[in-house]
Amino acid sequence: MKYLIGLGLGAVLGALASQTPAMAQSGPACPVKLGGILPLTGSMGPVGKRISDSAQLAVEHVNAGGGVKGCPVQFILRDDQGQSTVGVDAAKFLVDVERVSAITGTVSSGVTLPILVSVAAPSKIPLVSCCSTAATFTTLAQEGKTGGFFFRTLPTVKTQAYASAAIAAERGFKRISVIYINTDFGTGMVKDFIKAVEKLGPKVVKTVAYNENQPSYRAEVNVALAEKPDAVFFVAFPQDGATMTREWVSLGGTQNMILNNSLRSPEYVKSVGPKFLQNAYGMDNASVSGPTVEAFKTLFQAKYNQSPDGPGIYNQYDAVIALGLAMNIAPNLTGDSIRDSIRKIQTAGGTVVGTGPDEFKKALALIKEGKPIKYVGATGPLEFDANGDVSGAALIWTVKGDNLAVDRTLTVEDMNALMKKIDG
Repeated sequence: MKYLIGLGLGAVLGALASQTPAMAQSGPACPVKLGGILPLTGSMGPVGKRISDSAQLAVEHVNAGGGVKGCPVQFILRDDQGQSTVGVDAAKFLVDVERVSAITGTVSSGVTLPILVSVAAPSKIPLVSCCSTAATFTTLAQEGKTGGFFFRTLPTVKTQAYASAAIAAERGFKRISVIYINTDFGTGMVKDFIKAVEKLGPKVVKTVAYNENQPSYRAEVNVALAEKPDAVFFVAFPQDGATMTREWVSLGGTQNMILNNSLRSPEYVKSVGPKFLQNAYGMDNASVSGPTVEAFKTLFQAKYNQSPDGPGIYNQYDAVIALGLAMNIAPNLTGDSIRDSIRKIQTAGGTVVGTGPDEFKKALALIKEGKPIKYVGATGPLEFDANGDVSGAALIWTVKGDNLAVDRTLTVEDMNALMKKIDG
């Protein structure tokens, strides 16, 4: 499935077929093409559609604020269906046919990884993920296997795992079964969760991996129930997670649940039934408080008539804006040039620029004058380390009545203290 979103100021001009993003030129061919790969269907479809709304809003703000080097940005969005082979095909189409300058989106680490190693890095196309948290990406960067072309606006899986372990300890759970998706994301989450709970008190009595898109997970649930746990940790995506949660409850499982961030979805709550989730707590990555965060919330609400609650929404906005700013800072739109300019959006001592079209316009004026900028976005300050990773706060969420609700926020300082307690 192909989605074309041309959000320009004025008419979008056709790009010259013979030109590619890798060609240094005096000025880019208009429009500047930005690729997006998201799960719009499949088990992550409900989450992916909301994330795509955020991406499209960001592109709209880039264009309203002046575009990239005088050109409008055309956002070309492809559906990966939550499948790695489909995602790789989508990436090849974006790079080889559409000649995009960069790619964003990519939710599942299991989809992002093959896109990175087989398409983006070899083609020298920057890939900025909103949501892939597997530790594998950090390892690859440290080994020099990403070429520096991978960035993510969401903290690594360790943040989620450690915060989830803290939930278990605080709620007094003693024996925990874990049912997790059999991907790099899932296995990484479980590894870090087990390490954390061993330091904090609870015990993991059983771990059960599952494969996506099965009609039933009774077999996996029965294995997890056999150890008589007093709590369960689900590491799943909404569609599969809802199926296994319903079966867990129907087979007599405890309603003491720990849920990963992907399950922070109204569709998941509705599918399971909120009355079964009143003792469930989950974690997600949190935005810091501040005017740039509030501005994004207001703009998203005005555009879509709903609040930007849910995984990846804030992070995807920042991913697009980061690329938009970096493309304007870059001398040209080659992959190397964009890659080398991304960290320049967060220059120490630079003028602070925030979210929304007016702030993007302000940033462009500063860039044209050769002045440094410091982007503070929908998730707060965006600082990429040498591996393309960011750090951040976490939030604990729950279900109150029929709705998702935030229980509390763990600040960056809280998370640093928790990691020190666990890692030493």
